[in-house]
Amino acid sequence: MQQTEFWAGTFHGSHDGRPAKITSTRDDTRPEPYAWTCSCGASRSFPTSDYVFDTAWKHTYPGPVDRLRHWAARQLRTRRTR
Repeated sequence: MQQTEFWAGTFHGSHDGRPAKITSTRDDTRPEPYAWTCSCGASRSFPTSDYVFDTAWKHTYPGPVDRLRHWAARQLRTRRTR
């Protein structure tokens, strides 16, 4: 975390079969001060605190539709590399 960032929460879960850790932060020096960053490299930022925790939770605990979407994306990537 940078010196201007404030910790807002941490989520532990998994996605794509691997453990994931998300850290939510607030930084008033950014245009969108609320953000979360995942250990997988994914991140999102928001202008307000709405949806920060919801989207972080959904990233670490994907529902059935999300798991199907990730599976289909992996299948397409595999076919393209062959």
